[in-house]
Amino acid sequence: MSTQNRRSSFSSSTTSSLAKRHASSSSSSENAGKVAPVPSHLAKKRAPLANLTNLRGGVVSDANSRSSSAPSTLVANVTKLAKVRKGSSTSSSNMGLSGSTLPRYASTKPSGVLPSVNPSIPRIEVSVDPVPCSMVVSPSRSDVQSVSMDESMSTCESFKSPEVEYIDNDDVPAVDSIDRKTFSNLYISDSAAKAVVTICERDALMEMETDEKIVNVDNKYSDPQLCATIACDIYQHLRASEAKKRPSTDFMGKVQKDITASMRAILIDWLVEVAEEYRLVPDTLYLTVNYIDRYLSGNVMNRQRLQLLGVACMMIAAKYEEICAPQVEEFCYITDNTYFKEEVLQMESSVLNYLKFELTAPTVKCFLRRFVRAAQGVNEVPSLQLECMANYIAELSLLEYNMLCYAPSLVAASAIFLAKFIITPSKRPWDPTLQHYTLYRPSDMGNCVRDLHRLCLNSHGSTLPAIREKYSQHKYKYVAKKYCPPSIPLEFLHNHVY
Repeated sequence: MSTQNRRSSFSSSTTSSLAKRHASSSSSSENAGKVAPVPSHLAKKRAPLANLTNLRGGVVSDANSRSSSAPSTLVANVTKLAKVRKGSSTSSSNMGLSGSTLPRYASTKPSGVLPSVNPSIPRIEVSVDPVPCSMVVSPSRSDVQSVSMDESMSTCESFKSPEVEYIDNDDVPAVDSIDRKTFSNLYISDSAAKAVVTICERDALMEMETDEKIVNVDNKYSDPQLCATIACDIYQHLRASEAKKRPSTDFMGKVQKDITASMRAILIDWLVEVAEEYRLVPDTLYLTVNYIDRYLSGNVMNRQRLQLLGVACMMIAAKYEEICAPQVEEFCYITDNTYFKEEVLQMESSVLNYLKFELTAPTVKCFLRRFVRAAQGVNEVPSLQLECMANYIAELSLLEYNMLCYAPSLVAASAIFLAKFIITPSKRPWDPTLQHYTLYRPSDMGNCVRDLHRLCLNSHGSTLPAIREKYSQHKYKYVAKKYCPPSIPLEFLHNHVY
C-alpha cells in the first residue's frame, strides 16, 4: 500500500476532534493562544490515531487483523507535527540568555508531507538582566548558547580574593617557574598512558598473542568520547543490568485486554515520525519504547489513552536525552489536541512513579555503537553503509512485539550479523573480533537473526512504512532499498573454528 493511500482517509476526524475541545480550550486562560488552527489545505494529509484516541467509545474491529483498512483508522496525525516552539512565561524565567530566541526543532521538509511553521504563532523573545561581570559562554552549534552562572560567579569572586597573585606576562622567570611546576604535576608520560589497560583489553591482548585475528578497538585514548580506558567496564555493567530494565514478554496476553500488538506497532510507527520530525537523537526513540513496554507490563491501558502514554513516554525520554526537549504543549499539539496539558503531565507522573524514576535502561542502541566499532575492525574509513544498515534493522525490531523476548545486546549483535550479510552475502559475517566484544557466537544468534531477516523481507509490504521511508533517504545511504537475500546459508549460523 502506498503512503498516499495510507494517508488518504484523513477527513473530518481532525476537525471534529478540534471542535470537541474548542469550547473548553477557548474558555481556559491557561491554554489560550498556544495552539493555532490548522489550515484546511493541510488537514487532509494525515489521519489521527482515531480508534486509539480520537473516537472515544468507538467500535473497532479486531486489531490483530492485517487488513488494508487498519492503518487508515489507526494511523497517527503527522500533519500536527508542526515545527513550532510555543514558549511559556514559566519557562522563560529560567533562561540565562539575553536577547535570544527559542530554537525551532526542525526545518520545513521540501516533500510537502508536513506543514510549515504556522506564522500566527510568534517566537518569543526572552531577555534577562545582564550579569554584572563577564561570563564565559561555551561555543555551541545550536541557536541557544549555554551560560554557566556558577562559573561566572566564581570568576567574579576570584578577582576579590586576596590569595590570587597577578603576574605580568613580561616577568619571564615567574612564568617559567609556574610552567615547570604545572608540567611536573600534570604531565602524564606515554608509558603511563599505555599502562592503563582494562580487564577486557588484557583479555584481548592475551588472545592476540595466540591469534592475530582479534582487533583491539579500545586503543584510541585521544578521543574522550570513546572512554577507551573504561569502555569494557561500561559495557560489562550494561550487560549485567539489561535484564533488570526489560519489560515483560507476555504482557499483551496477561495484562492488556483492550490493546493488541498491532496497536502497539502503529503507535511506535507514529513515534518514529515524531522523532524524525523533531530531530530527536536515536536514544530518545529507543528509551521511549522501553518506557512504554515497561509501563504496559504492569498497568491495564485503554486504547483511547494509548497515544497519551506514547507522548508522555517520549516527553520523559526527551528530557533525559535531549539538550532542548520539546515542551508539553507541542506534544499536545501533535496529538491534534486530543489531550489537555494536564492529562499529559498526569500521565508523565504516573509513568515516572511506576518506573520508580529508574530511567537509565540499556537499549539496543547502546550496544550497537560498540558492536559497530568492532565490526569496522581496522578500517581507517568507517563504513557508513554498514552502520546505517544495522540501525535500520535494529529500528525494525522496535515495531515487533515478539522481539521483546530477545535481550537488547542480542538484538544488536544479530543486527550487525544481518547487516554484514546483506552488504556482502558471499562472505561469512562473523569473525573473532565480533565474537570477542559481543560475547555471542553465531549459534547463539540463530533465532534472533532469522526473525530480523523476516522483518527485512516483509518491510516492503508492511502497512507501517515510517522506518522504511526514513532509511530510504540519502543521509542513510538508501539502505532500506538494498536487496535482501531471501535466505541465510546455514553454515553462517554454525560456530566456526577461526
